[in-house]
Parts: sequence; structure tokens; C-alpha cells
Amino acid sequence: MEGKKILIPLALVFSALAALLSTAPFVFIWLIVREVLLSPHGFSLQQISPYAWGVGLCAVSGVVFYFLALSSSHLAAFRVEVGLQKASMEKLLSMPLGFFDSADSGKIRKVVNDSAATTHNFLAHQLPDLAGSVLTPLALLVMILAINWKMGLVSLIPVVLGGIGFATMMTKQGKKFMQWYFDALEEMSNEAVEYVRGVPVVKTFGQTVFSFTRFYQSIIKYRDYVLQYTLLWRWKMSFITVALQFTAFFLLPITLLFFFDNANPALVLTDFIFYLIIAPNFIAILMRSAYFRQNSYIAEQALDRIDTLFDYPQLDYSKAAQHEISSYTLEFRNVSFQYEGAETNAVDDVSFTVEQGQTVALVGPSGGGKTTLARLAARFWDVKAGQILIGGIDVTTFSRKQLMETVSFVFQNTRLFSTSIRENIVLGKENASPKELDRAVQLSQSQEIIDHLPDGIDTVLGTEGTYLSGGEQQRISLARALLKNAPVVLLDEATAFADPENEQQIMRALQELGRGKTTLMIAHRLTSVQQADKILVVDEGKIAEQGTHNALMAKQGIYARMYAEYQESITWKLQAGSNKEEEGAA
Repeated sequence: MEGKKILIPLALVFSALAALLSTAPFVFIWLIVREVLLSPHGFSLQQISPYAWGVGLCAVSGVVFYFLALSSSHLAAFRVEVGLQKASMEKLLSMPLGFFDSADSGKIRKVVNDSAATTHNFLAHQLPDLAGSVLTPLALLVMILAINWKMGLVSLIPVVLGGIGFATMMTKQGKKFMQWYFDALEEMSNEAVEYVRGVPVVKTFGQTVFSFTRFYQSIIKYRDYVLQYTLLWRWKMSFITVALQFTAFFLLPITLLFFFDNANPALVLTDFIFYLIIAPNFIAILMRSAYFRQNSYIAEQALDRIDTLFDYPQLDYSKAAQHEISSYTLEFRNVSFQYEGAETNAVDDVSFTVEQGQTVALVGPSGGGKTTLARLAARFWDVKAGQILIGGIDVTTFSRKQLMETVSFVFQNTRLFSTSIRENIVLGKENASPKELDRAVQLSQSQEIIDHLPDGIDTVLGTEGTYLSGGEQQRISLARALLKNAPVVLLDEATAFADPENEQQIMRALQELGRGKTTLMIAHRLTSVQQADKILVVDEGKIAEQGTHNALMAKQGIYARMYAEYQESITWKLQAGSNKEEEGAA
């Protein structure tokens, strides 16, 4: 650990030595010019060779020390980057599952990859310049004022003018525009990631970037900020650039004045040549220092993004323990929950029980709170009030490991990884035997899918054009859940995106998955919940109705109305399909 800590200070020391050695050749060059121009009997190679050797040795030594500085800083930067990425991934793994519902995947990727890479770039390439950006200008400034202070002051006029120009740019307004610019750039990058992921859909439906409203708007927003940024600073940057490029314009008048008013004009010419060489280098180093500040600002922004991730509140596992559970009854007891930033409760004083072996269905209008209830059961978030219990034990006292072993969930937006089908399934149980794996495949109705793949269960998704439909992905996801064989099962719109054939296969798999389990399921297709032991109608965060299918139909309430509308929509689809067939026959 001590070796890691010393790398950055070591890089700064090597960088400081390289910076000082890089300024020494200017003195030797000035001495060579003096010998050439001021020697009364001409100059000899013997006279200037020590200075020439000095130039060479300082230049070579400077390069060697700078190489050592870069080597040290790169080693430190790689270790910091790896450390940040590991820490970020560990933090993500410890995040509440609800975080990933609201967090933008492009932004998460930017934090984990880009922010760590930006920090690496700053430490590896910019940090070695830190010592140089301080010491080199100071050393050159001493030379400039020591050799001929009058010419030195005149050669600094462009620097003063440029400094004034930069100072006028670094106002509150300028800093505000810089912040807006970086925010707009980050937003555009995030939306670009989402756009790239949706390119297959865009091409399929013949759309353009304009159909991705958020991405298009982020581009327009970025363009507008860049234009404002440019218009705000164009005259100032033009003034600074012109001022810094005209050192000779300021030096020439005073040189001519000294030249004709000095007993030794050659000495004046020597100093003039020295300042023509050193002043532009001094300005270039100052500009590099200014870029260092800009790059350090970018690195600060990257670290701020990482800090934001690390500051995100984690779930409290201080009460966690390993419990012996005899019954896997799921109970909601006066549960209320409110999303961050929302003014009203998404779930308001909800109580119900799912006995072990029962299937309870949640139905109701979109946005009523069904999905929130299912995800609260898996502790995606902690409740605002009330309790959620499994086997009579509050889920907040479960360890993360035991809770994940107790609960399986299959959601409508199934995520499969770009690896083999086998590896996607065994995520449910990594030490599964071949027999267990085969059983999960059979029960999930996935064998037919696997048989049509080029390498069977070892086919890697995404390679050689191997992709699965939404319904097929759902069946693979169900195989994963079946292999896990958790006693509590949460199903969220499991057949939402399935075609009729896949829906039938998925329904059979769901029956196998829920056999003997405590099952809480959400469905929009009301035909899939008719056999449920109990149906809960969720509306505006409350249980509006509950009972069996027949009991709720007899009530002629919300459920009966929803069921009638659902049947009507099916009838309309059948009629529409029949009309198309008749038109085709005609």
C-alpha cells in the first residue's frame, strides 16, 4: 500500500526536476549567443562547447526525468482507475434494486467507465505537468527579469494583456456557461447511448434521429450552449490570441531605442534574440498551465459524479440476521410508500396476505401501484410506513443474501446477458447439476427455443445474428427462476410482450413456477388471473376490491368493468382480423 501512495509524490518530484532542467538550456543558449556576438576576436568551438554540452545534458536529463514522472503517474493512474471502477461496481451491487428503475443506464455507464477514465487521464497525463506548470513559469520569470529587466518587463506586456482577457472570461457568467456546457455534453452522451441501443428499432420502422425526441433535444440543447459559449467569448479569445502572438511588436521599439543609445549594440541584440526565444516559450507554458486548470475542472466534475453515486443512500442492513422460516406467507401490513420527489403516496395503507401455496393477482389501471407493491415485496425500496413480512418476519431484518434466495421475480422487461443461454439460466443457481438445469429448461418450455439455436444451450446471444424475441427471452428468464426454486415468486406482466404462441408456453411455465409457492402476480391480460386464489384490484395506491374472479364479477365494480372492456378489446381484434382476411379474399 505504501508503494502505491508514494507513486504520485514521486511523479511530482520527477516532474519538478524535469521542469527545472527544461529551463536551463535557455540560459546556455543565451551564453552561446553572447560568445558568438560579443567575442572581440571571434568565437571558437572550444569556447562554446561547454555551453553546448550543457544544453544537451539538460535536455536529455529533462526527458529522462519526465519519462520517470510519466511512468510513475501512469502506474498510479491505472491503480486509481481500477480502484474506482471496482468501488463503483461494489457500490452498484449494494444499491437498492429500485435505484436501477429510475437511473439512466447511459449515466451509470458514464460514471463507472468515463469518470474513472477521465480521472485516469488527469493523473497520468496532467498531474506530471502540475509541478512544471508552477516551477517552469517561475524559473523563466526569474530569467526574464534577471538578464535585462527593462526588456523583460516589456516582453511581459502580452502576458499581462492575456491575463486580463482570461480574467474577464472567468467571471460568474463564464463559469455558469462552462457548467451548462458540460451538463449539456453529458446529457447528450447519455441519450446517445440509449439511441444506439434503439438503432435496430429505428431501422426496422424507417425512423430517424428526430423520432428519438430526447436525443434530438439534447443535441439542440448542446448546440445552443456551444453557440452562446462561442458568442460570449469570441472577441475576448481573439484579443487574447492576438496579444500573445505579438511579443516582437512590443520588443522591437524598446530594442531600437536601446540599440542606438548603448555603447555596446551587440549586447542589446543578444538580449533581443534571447527574449524573442524565451517570451513565446514562457507564454506557451502559461497557456499549458491554463489548460491544466481546465482539465482539472473536468476531473473534478468526474469525481463529483462518482461522489454522487457513492452518496446515494443504501438500504439499512444493520438489523439483518439469518432466519429459520417455517412458512413462506407474504404479508403486507398497513404499508405506505412514496417515491422520492413525489407529493402523494404511490401506495397508501395497503394490507393483504398471500398464504404459502396461494396465487394472488394484482390488477388495476396503469399507474395504480401494482408494480410498486410487487417490488416492495422484494425490498426494491424500504416502506415509508407499515411492514412487509415473509413467514411473519419483517423483510428489513433479512440479510441481502437470504432475501434474494427467498424471492424470485420475473418482470416484463427481461434482461438477458450477452453470454450463452446456459450461463444466463444458471445465474439462478450457479452450482446447479445438469439434471436440475435440464428440468428447468423443460418446465419453462424453453427446449424448443434451444433446439433451434446453432450451438444449443451453449449458443452465445448476440453472436452470428442470434437474438431471441421478447416471449422467448421471457421463457429463458422463467427457466432461471425455476432453477432458483425460491419459495416466494413475484411476477410482473410476465406475458405482456408475448405473442399468442409464446403466451401459452409462458402460462404453462408460470403454472410450474408457482406450484406450491407463494405467488404474487401482476397482469393486464385478465384471462391469465381467473384461476388465481384471490384478485386484488389496485387503484390510486389502495386496494379498491378483492376476491375471486367470480365474486368480483358478481360485484359489478371496477374489476367487472375492466373485464368487460378487456373482452370487448379481444372481440374488436378478432373482428379486425376477420375483415382483413375477407378483403384479401375479395
